Amino acid sequence: MMAEITSQWMQGSPGTADKWLCESFARGHGAFLGRITKAGERRFYYRYTGSSGQVRLLIGPYGGRGDGRTTFTVAQARDKARELAALYRSGVRDLREHLETEAKARQAAAQEELDRIETARVLAAQEAERNITVTALFAQWQAAELQPRSRTDGRRTGRKDGGQSVRWMFERRVFPVIGHRPVTDVRKAGLMTILDTARAEGRRRTANVLLAELKQMFRFALVREMIERNPLDTVTRRDAGGPEVPRERVLSASEVQRLVSALPASGLDGRSACAVWLILATAVRVGEAINARWEHIDLVAGTWYLPDTKNQRDHTIRLSAFAVRQLEEIRRLQAIRDIRRAIRHNVTADKADGKTTRATRGMRNWADHPAPASSPWVFPNHTGEAPVDKTTFAKQLADRQRTAAAEGWAGRTRARQSLALPGGKWTPHDLRRTAATMMAELGISADVIDECLNHMVQGTVRRTYIRDRRLAEQARAFDALGARLEAIVSGMPAQGNVVPIQRAA
Repeated sequence: MMAEITSQWMQGSPGTADKWLCESFARGHGAFLGRITKAGERRFYYRYTGSSGQVRLLIGPYGGRGDGRTTFTVAQARDKARELAALYRSGVRDLREHLETEAKARQAAAQEELDRIETARVLAAQEAERNITVTALFAQWQAAELQPRSRTDGRRTGRKDGGQSVRWMFERRVFPVIGHRPVTDVRKAGLMTILDTARAEGRRRTANVLLAELKQMFRFALVREMIERNPLDTVTRRDAGGPEVPRERVLSASEVQRLVSALPASGLDGRSACAVWLILATAVRVGEAINARWEHIDLVAGTWYLPDTKNQRDHTIRLSAFAVRQLEEIRRLQAIRDIRRAIRHNVTADKADGKTTRATRGMRNWADHPAPASSPWVFPNHTGEAPVDKTTFAKQLADRQRTAAAEGWAGRTRARQSLALPGGKWTPHDLRRTAATMMAELGISADVIDECLNHMVQGTVRRTYIRDRRLAEQARAFDALGARLEAIVSGMPAQGNVVPIQRAA
């Protein structure tokens, strides 16, 4: 059918056979075709004569509001047919192959552009990583490697505290110096300044710990191609804090007895004083003591369960009568603090309600203004939502063992020598060593003492096959230690400085 194709015709009803409408161009320019199939499909074609005869090249489907790409109006399809006619007249005889080649070329160009954009993005990301600051690098390292995670065998990877203690150290000694610098600009000289500062302060162990942590962080950056080399690769402990001499400080019986009067006179918080005696009676690590939770302590049964320890092995401690008394005192002191906090809470609430009640009347209003719940921690911080920082406890003891005035003393205790002992400076960990030494003096075997201290059994074979924790012998050892401390504290002389252990029948 030879006529001009119109929208009205393209919208016509389908018949029992396909309907074709042909709109011829000038001679040799081919023709514009419209088609309505018997199924109702409406399409446009360009017809031309190829090497093997007439060819109908599909332009696309009809659409009353065509977009010129996926659907076409009559005018859009006619323009497309004229473009193809011009191409045909230019000498291209196989339009289908030509269009397919062009489509592939456009697709390749588009893919090349996408690849270029992706390459630019990757290079920009790499450049951004190379320009990442030391503080931002630490955040990535902490999130990726320091957070505690459980392996398939149940063992923990990462740090128990999620790297918080390392962050505190870096916030004090690293970030103020190089935290703002891009990691690519960090040089060994700048890092050595940080280590030298710690060493000059007499903090040799701190310098060595800083070196180890900094090396790990920069190795993390090296593996991820943020830097080309670890600036601390050639630095050893000898260059940082130097060799560490193991502490051997053990408190003598007379020094322990001296603490009976020294602790109350030192102005130390009552719970902190109890912590000293508790560590002496249980030989726990200071971190284990500070992180203790009441739910793990049974004062009636006389047990303290540590579900997660330094060596990733749970540990149950027998609480002697001496240790139980310390925990009871801690609970009593905490109850007093809770009552005082409740009074303050309710008086504040009364004022908010427009009341002018006194503290005692505020106490009667607990039902109206519930007080904050007591903390689950044995040694809670001021909010009760977490344990106190173990470094705070160590600092409280250190501040009371100073022999001369120190700078920056404002706001700190005046009892600078109240806990100084004849044998020299002592730390919370020295209390653990003292407890172990006392056990040895009581005739307790070294392997039982190791179990009391929750030391790992040396040797893979022994650790694999010897599973007995010697619980009964541990209990007797802790009871003997408690009795020895009781004797020292009360000033009772012990025969030969030894309290005999009651053997099992």
